Amino acid sequence: METVTPQHFLILASLLFAVGFLGVVIRRNILLVLMSLELMLNGINVALVAFSRSGANMDGSLFVFFIMTVAAAEVSLGLALLVAFYKKRKSIFSEGMSLLGN
Repeated sequence: METVTPQHFLILASLLFAVGFLGVVIRRNILLVLMSLELMLNGINVALVAFSRSGANMDGSLFVFFIMTVAAAEVSLGLALLVAFYKKRKSIFSEGMSLLGN
C-alpha cells in the first residue's frame, strides 16, 4: 500500500491554487471571484501544512491560522462591498465595477 507523501499534498495544493486562479481570471460574477480567491487561499494553506509536516516544524501551521483570519476578514469585507454594489447597480457582474464612483 502506498503512503501519502508531501508531494501528493503539494500536487493537491497546486491544483487548488490553479483552479482558483482560473476562476478569478475567467469569471465575471463577483461572488464567484470571491469564492475562487478563497480556493486559492486554501491551496496555500495545504502547501504550508505539507511543508510544516515534512520539516517537523509547526511554523507553517501557525501561518495557516493567520491566513484563515485574513480570509475571514476578506470574506466579510468582500460580501459587504458586494451588497453595496448590488444595491447601487442591481448587478453582481464585474464589468460595472469601473462605474462604481458614478
